[in-house]
Amino acid sequence: MIDRKNLITRHNPRLTTVDRCSPLTVGNGGFAFTADITGLQTLYAHYESEFPLCTMAEWAWHTTPRTADEQGELLLTEYAHAGRTVFYPVEKKAGNEGVYNWLRHNPHKFNLARVFLTADGEEISAADIGDVSQTLHIYEGRLESHFTVKGQPVRVETICDFATDTLGFSVQAADNITVNVAFPYGHHEISASDWSAENYDRHSSSLQLDLENPQNSQISIVRRMDNISYFANFCEVDKFLSDSKHVFNVPCKEFTLNFSETETKNVLSFAALKQRTAAAWQDFWQNCGVMDFSKSSDVRANELERRIILSLYLCRVQSCGTLPPAETGLTLNSWYGRFHLEMHAWHSAFWVLYGNSALLEKSLAWYKKILPKAKENAKINGYKGARWPKQVCPDGTDSPSPIAPLLVWQQPHILYMLDMIYKVGKNGKNEAEKRDFLAEYWEIARETADFICDFLQVDENGKYNLVAPLIPAQEEHEPTEVKNPTLELEYFRYGLKIAIDWAKLLEIGNSEIFSQDLEDSQDSQDLLEKQDWQKWRQWQKIYANIAEPPHKNGVYLAHENCPATFEQFNRDHPSMVGALGLLPQDRTDRKIMQATLEKVLDCWQMQTMWGWDFAMMSMTAVRLGLPKLAVDLLLMDTPKNAYVASGNNFQQTRKDLPLYLPGNGSLLLAAAMLVGRLPDGWVVEVEGVSSKFS
Repeated sequence: MIDRKNLITRHNPRLTTVDRCSPLTVGNGGFAFTADITGLQTLYAHYESEFPLCTMAEWAWHTTPRTADEQGELLLTEYAHAGRTVFYPVEKKAGNEGVYNWLRHNPHKFNLARVFLTADGEEISAADIGDVSQTLHIYEGRLESHFTVKGQPVRVETICDFATDTLGFSVQAADNITVNVAFPYGHHEISASDWSAENYDRHSSSLQLDLENPQNSQISIVRRMDNISYFANFCEVDKFLSDSKHVFNVPCKEFTLNFSETETKNVLSFAALKQRTAAAWQDFWQNCGVMDFSKSSDVRANELERRIILSLYLCRVQSCGTLPPAETGLTLNSWYGRFHLEMHAWHSAFWVLYGNSALLEKSLAWYKKILPKAKENAKINGYKGARWPKQVCPDGTDSPSPIAPLLVWQQPHILYMLDMIYKVGKNGKNEAEKRDFLAEYWEIARETADFICDFLQVDENGKYNLVAPLIPAQEEHEPTEVKNPTLELEYFRYGLKIAIDWAKLLEIGNSEIFSQDLEDSQDSQDLLEKQDWQKWRQWQKIYANIAEPPHKNGVYLAHENCPATFEQFNRDHPSMVGALGLLPQDRTDRKIMQATLEKVLDCWQMQTMWGWDFAMMSMTAVRLGLPKLAVDLLLMDTPKNAYVASGNNFQQTRKDLPLYLPGNGSLLLAAAMLVGRLPDGWVVEVEGVSSKFS
């Protein structure tokens, strides 16, 4: 048995200086609070240029009212696609810029509040802080901060409830050091906050007492901002001292603060919340899959173990809500707080392999909610089925973008994740339970497969192709020139096979029906009329005739019309290697793929890669039987494969991405694949991690 407490606690993040690249976060998967070295957001201005400090919830979305210039309809870009005319919100047309920008920016996630210390009523600066010692106790979900303010000792504890969006604070300090809560107007940029005087009167913060229970020591602040309202519910606070209409002094040393869309009664006390939070975190760690590399002789083993443990923590606090996560989670705004569906599997698919399918399933239910929108999205351009959007907010509307509407590799993601849950997450369940899962998501699978089949275009040789306009995962290509991008082609094929297999498992198309010629059987003809068997036969026909992935000179290309892949397009994502990295599929030529991976490592501009690229390449190396290379890739020292003290995958060359959660999630996916395949010098003890899907 692994000593889990020892394994987890030896990777507690510890800071002894003000580190603006590595603030620490507490949260519950759908709500998060990110703190500076004081355990609060005291040094907001000092951190803002590197890492804005926010309090964010997945339900907290703000829409700025339209101005006169932002009224009207969005003008779409017209393209030709295999004999039909299609329209996408790509270009910012002259005279339509206001509408384009407004739709791109709204709705956006916003910062709920700033919680911070003042000394003698004045802001505290980084120069005032000394004797820093801060530890994030990840086994119990508690942030403990020791420091001095102008020589005076201060101790702060910060926690977040698992069950509700409630924070707990304990501040031990002299009486002249007090806690304050301030509320900003929402904003679409990275800070999610607008503190300007210009918008000072566009929102309100009103005290509301619990008149029915005056001894309840609970006070609420009602927040109203344009089309939304929410509550900040305080427990163990009997009064406020307000310096302004949006800043409140909290004259106490221990309290809890709950955020909700409605007023919440009976908020837990700090002591009760601390106990409940610790129990919830310990339960998580005792039941989550873990790996212990302490018996390895490779000097890098502790660093890989650290990245795995802290990635599990960060994904648990940032990426386990009822919506797919944004690329910076609930820490700050990336792409206006919107989430990218092509990143969903990189963020979250690993949970299945670590024994926590339920954490992924929470967000998969959202696909059912937006299915009508996805079907409408396909129908606009005359396609069957459901076309899943790319850069979206909760209602599922695609965002105007020069890239997002033309991406397609998010389409099979939902099938990939569902099938992983069925094959691994439901392992051990009885057949009735497994069948119920298939039936619950069958409509999603069917509509996704229908779009895949209709989007593929047949040529004169009977082969089905992906043709322009589209942009592949490597977003460097002119959309009107792309044909058969390697990853997308193989992913469409893999996703379609999943839908065919599910149809058989549900006996929508059982093996006997699939194996016979329906034309020769009157009984089968009756089935055709009753249950549309022809659709499933067409799926099989297309699957069997999808074009081969393009290659030249013994290496796979970015796409068929890109013979200069490794000379002119050797930057950004080397997505072609994902065809045998992300995907456990059967037709990739391993000799060609190994040559492709070697070519990438020889000539690619590594500083342009993103966090998940290294995990993707590592997974390819695992499937090729190259475990040493797989480990080297996971730990490669490059600007976007950096993991700072907090465990965040820091994209060093991007000011807008001080953390990048697809990097953390993909690392965990790749690490699970390494189980049982590690090179010499590496020894791992494993509990609760499955590599079955690989």
